[in-house]
Amino acid sequence: MGAVPEDRAKTTSTPDGSLRPEVPGASLPLADVTVVTLEQAVAAPLATRHLADLGARVIKIERPDGGDFARHYDRTVHGESSYFVWLNRGKESITLDVKEGTDRVVLNAMIAAADVFVHNLAPGAAQRLGLDAESVRTGHPGLIHCVISGYGSGGPYERKKAYDLLLQCETGLVLTTGSPTEPAKAGLSIADIATGMYAFSGILTALYERRATGEGASLHIAMLDALGEWMSQPAYFAAFTGEQPRRTGARHPSIAPYGPHRAGDGATVFLGIQNEREWSRFCHEVLGRPELATDPRFACNVDRVANVESLTAIIEAAFAGWGVNEVEVRLEAAEIANARLRPPQEIFDHPQVVARHRCRQVHTPGGPAPALLPPVIDPRHESAMGAVPALGEHSAALRAEFAAAQPWAHSASNPLDTNSTPAPPSARTTSDLP
Repeated sequence: MGAVPEDRAKTTSTPDGSLRPEVPGASLPLADVTVVTLEQAVAAPLATRHLADLGARVIKIERPDGGDFARHYDRTVHGESSYFVWLNRGKESITLDVKEGTDRVVLNAMIAAADVFVHNLAPGAAQRLGLDAESVRTGHPGLIHCVISGYGSGGPYERKKAYDLLLQCETGLVLTTGSPTEPAKAGLSIADIATGMYAFSGILTALYERRATGEGASLHIAMLDALGEWMSQPAYFAAFTGEQPRRTGARHPSIAPYGPHRAGDGATVFLGIQNEREWSRFCHEVLGRPELATDPRFACNVDRVANVESLTAIIEAAFAGWGVNEVEVRLEAAEIANARLRPPQEIFDHPQVVARHRCRQVHTPGGPAPALLPPVIDPRHESAMGAVPALGEHSAALRAEFAAAQPWAHSASNPLDTNSTPAPPSARTTSDLP
């Protein structure tokens, strides 16, 4: 992995791809938005990190005894977790025991000053702690209250624990992925990512609406709904054909040729044919086998899928005389979509990423690390890309800031007040907190 220049974090890409110095204090779209979040793992932190990238102040509340458990998934980035580094840049970290009187007053004060409150507390925990939307927004109607859960409110699964792999199973994703003989999970936290992105877009929508109405919102995003939406096409296919989608490894189950093919040097190139014009061009200009364009076995996509094993053998026989570089040159010349199989770490040094200056450097407690800029490019400003916080790094400053809390945070009419939460501490469990 190549080094990312330190000064890269202090420059902004212009529309022509050149760099200009970043203007200190330049306004970002959410610069006047404060987010308080009781979060851990992936979905909620992903949503709030995107808010931070857009300039929002994000205050992350963590357990005193170890913090967000995603901090401990691995120790790969200068001793920090790769998950935590990815998901938590630009946030302030404070450790609070939200069931303890003094800490709860601090939490109340922060929520009273917030525009957005996010949590992914265990099912039922928010109500026991008085942090549900009804309780919180009674005294703060302009607040956008966002809940992330596994299965949503109501129904037989409401209190069922939910982790990414388990939602992949429940939505059918695992049965559509893998080899013909063995199903497989997706290689990344796809249920969490889908949920986090819907939470992000929902919060942005609520902020936009609040400008006109002055009213906040009570949002709820369930992992089942988020990944279920992404699984709609396989669901339609199975429901209306009576057949389960075929598991085909890295090949596409219903388009051919579309997937990996070996070159003569043993390397793998991926290619995709999307229509009959491309198929004819591929046969004539790449394979040098024009007769294949009208071969009845491969006359249309349905025929090519039915005879994909024979087709793959023919393609790899042609590729056997070329190394992967020459195969790519031929495919590009014929305007056939293709890609090289790369390991994940190469994304930071990908030639297109480097050419477009899409990588920056962020600070972590253990040292600098590369980070990709968010995908949306706006030439008016660059994303904040703040530091990844150490556990409780901002506790002292935040406690001092909110010590003189607004009267609302202490009043008897405040549903968040420690003295008026619905359930006493003895009725709450340690599993309530993220």
